[in-house]
Amino acid sequence: MFTACLPLLVKTLVMFGRNANAADPRPESAVSTGVGVAGLLGLFAWIAIARQYGMDGPYSALAACFACAVPMVIWSLLKDKVHLRPSTGIDWNNPKPFKETIDVSIVKLAGLWATWGIIAVIYCVGRWYWTGQYQFSMQMMETVAPWLLAISVPYVMFMDRFFVEPRDGAWHFGQFLMGFSSWGRSDEYSVEEIHHHLRAWAVKGFFLAFMISIVPGGFGDLVRLDINEILGNPVAIAHWLIIAMFVVDVQFATVGYLLTMKPLDAHIRTANPYLSGWVAALICYPPFLLMGNNGPLDYHVNTADWAYWLEGQTTILWIWGGLLVFLTGVYAWATVAFGLRFSNLTHRGILTHGPYGWTKHPAYVAKNAYWWLATMPFLVTSDSFTDMVRNAALMAVVTGVYYWRAKTEEKHLLADPAYKEYAEWMDRNGPIPRMVNWTKRKIGWWTPDQGREPEVHPAE
Repeated sequence: MFTACLPLLVKTLVMFGRNANAADPRPESAVSTGVGVAGLLGLFAWIAIARQYGMDGPYSALAACFACAVPMVIWSLLKDKVHLRPSTGIDWNNPKPFKETIDVSIVKLAGLWATWGIIAVIYCVGRWYWTGQYQFSMQMMETVAPWLLAISVPYVMFMDRFFVEPRDGAWHFGQFLMGFSSWGRSDEYSVEEIHHHLRAWAVKGFFLAFMISIVPGGFGDLVRLDINEILGNPVAIAHWLIIAMFVVDVQFATVGYLLTMKPLDAHIRTANPYLSGWVAALICYPPFLLMGNNGPLDYHVNTADWAYWLEGQTTILWIWGGLLVFLTGVYAWATVAFGLRFSNLTHRGILTHGPYGWTKHPAYVAKNAYWWLATMPFLVTSDSFTDMVRNAALMAVVTGVYYWRAKTEEKHLLADPAYKEYAEWMDRNGPIPRMVNWTKRKIGWWTPDQGREPEVHPAE
């Protein structure tokens, strides 16, 4: 029965999908496919080296980030030539005299260092940053901080000569801190620019510490894996393939938070300005995580995983495990597609390629489907009907949280005409959006004449 459903699902997606043609081409993606492929090759090469020499420690895991990042940077600069795009705000052909930009650079450095100081204070005060896996992040931050301060001086002073407008959010924040009011000054600071600057660094400060903290775990397990021990075991094979997919996801995401740089066109255009977007995202991560053990949305109470419930059904185990690996692969693919640009709560260019040609939110769709199929919250070991209903209801709420996250992200990105163009193209050509819209029309929830204002169509 299950095997019969897979062809039906594929047939349904193909039916609702529509190949783009010359009359309706897919909007150009801000990132090329080659960037992600280059990163994968670099990452796989380092994993092979680490396995060969038994390098399974946390520093080897961080080196994997470097091995993943370098090929992507090279591809981006030499093949895609991202540093020449107008969206970088850089004019390499017309450098300004140093004496014209030195004052701007000093103010900018003041704003930048003050921002880092605020983040450092939050790290110091937040007790959770000094326990568990976060301790590794803090160790890395302490090691890198002096070097970052030293490198920032020549970097800022050099780059300001080439920026079309060097007075960015850091400069405006520096102006504010130095006490320059807007009374009678032509170089006044902008409160809006300061807010953008602080939001962008809040995203980077919060998520980078988390990403670095989880880099070592799965990587070390993958390096130590004895492949001979899992051959022929569908559960073990699925388990380790899933771990491998999560390693890919974590590595690419960490690189994305590290390389928010204008010369790579990977800078943050805007960070989500809506409180609802921040709340929806932060409750999915520690220390605000609601879905973890003993959290208010913990749907794991008295559950067992898929292997427990399907034990002894070898054929179904292979199929179920394959489906979970596929879903995790889509999830990882959605991160790889970002190349150097992954980060939550930000706009760093619109993606239209890869899984983003099927749905606007492939990672959310894949991970929620994975959770339902892997955890099976509607089955419990306690034989309690209450636990079954409660777990299933809480899992549904978690899925609703990700729907909410998707909606807040769309609300943010729709400020960019490029995203509006992409969203409209997806309505016409994307298999999942077309299927969703067809369903909503059938039940009378949505009609085409509603248009896209003020909010486009709900996230899938």
